[in-house]
Amino acid sequence: MTIREATAEDLNTIHALENVCFPENEAASLFSFSQRLAVFPHHFWLLEEEDQLIGVINGMVTHRDTISDDMFAEAALHDDQGSWQSIFGLAISPQHRKKGYAERLIRHLISVAKQQGRKGVTLTCKEYLIAYYEKLGFCNAGLSQSVHGGEVWYDLKIEF
Repeated sequence: MTIREATAEDLNTIHALENVCFPENEAASLFSFSQRLAVFPHHFWLLEEEDQLIGVINGMVTHRDTISDDMFAEAALHDDQGSWQSIFGLAISPQHRKKGYAERLIRHLISVAKQQGRKGVTLTCKEYLIAYYEKLGFCNAGLSQSVHGGEVWYDLKIEF
């Protein structure tokens, strides 16, 4: 099992996994992924086994300690000098869930963020996932201002 940075050649496979894992109102578009891969490819990781995509995690770097909806729409808001690594999306193929792969990707992202001298990692999640992220060391910062996909989100972050 390997974790590697995504490339433009992975675009369609990543998008297909996103559409399997998220409802239409929440899933990132093919255009959005192509922009993210063009702007912040070094913050977009794939977990694979024998060239089969198991999961993906991605997010821009920012000076903000929470995620706002404009960040999902504008990859150009990425700032490589930012102090916070965000997590925009984490998707694990359905047949590989409940095996620790999501945690493996999260821990990889955290490790890279620490190596790069970031202040921490920020994400949004639905209420039912708060306990999962708290188990990994994230703190619940309350209701998010994000209304991405017309849903209710919570801000979570981990500071180093």
